Amino acid sequence: MTIAETQTFDPFSLLWLFFILASLQPAVTRQMMLAQRRRALHVLSRRRGGTVITLIHRQESLSLLGFPIVRYIDIDDAESVLRAINETPTGQPIEIILHTPGGMVVAARQIASALADHDWRVTAVVPHYAMSGGTLIALAADEVVLDAHAALGPVDPQLGRYPAASIVEAVRRPGEHEDETQIMADMGRKALAQVGGFTSRLLERHMDPERAREVANVLSQGALTHDHPLQHTELRTLGLPVRVGVPDEERELMILYPSPRGRTQAVEYVPGPRAPELPIRRELPQRRG
Repeated sequence: MTIAETQTFDPFSLLWLFFILASLQPAVTRQMMLAQRRRALHVLSRRRGGTVITLIHRQESLSLLGFPIVRYIDIDDAESVLRAINETPTGQPIEIILHTPGGMVVAARQIASALADHDWRVTAVVPHYAMSGGTLIALAADEVVLDAHAALGPVDPQLGRYPAASIVEAVRRPGEHEDETQIMADMGRKALAQVGGFTSRLLERHMDPERAREVANVLSQGALTHDHPLQHTELRTLGLPVRVGVPDEERELMILYPSPRGRTQAVEYVPGPRAPELPIRRELPQRRG
């Protein structure tokens, strides 16, 4: 066998090499993104002088079938956040960055309780939205920092596909009701009382008990639809401790949590040219009398 024959490269080997590299590329990209996040969180933690926690949910899709799977607050999230809170030294502030549609009541309540019990200042930062259970967690903070058009939402409990308040209201209407509907209404009344009481206790940290019950009723008893966005004007009217102005560092951190691959980017933009800056007016020295 000649040297030329031993150096011949099989085209099928090249094809297999391509498939191997293509299969490894998503894992390598993910690890690089995770490393970038860790560095960004480390820098942000040093600047804030405390623990920075992210609770960010993006919509994911299966790589082959493309069925959408919506992420939400679950027990795994609660376990991780509670660990971060427990490992925060005494007298150190906590900042939690929220971007979530909500999730399990038990998980959101665990996180909110732990944040409310923390012995130092807690800040919730909402760059875009924190609905339902995300709002419940935000209410546990000493201050909620919102972007100009970011939103929180009602915290009324949901039983399956339906709001608990709507099930209770349906049973109050005249007419025959199935046993299952009656059972759901009984569960709904209990869920409304439980979430309302917990929300009121969170709000009592910022306002007197009577006002806290009034605001808790608005947020938890079905006065609003569950997806109704509450922006800073409505939140201030309710008396919640909100401030407008998400810092640039938190906005830039959100870039490191992109939507999963496979989704077509729906929005693109090109910034316009910056307007020329006018020269600074020079102040003339004032003459003495």
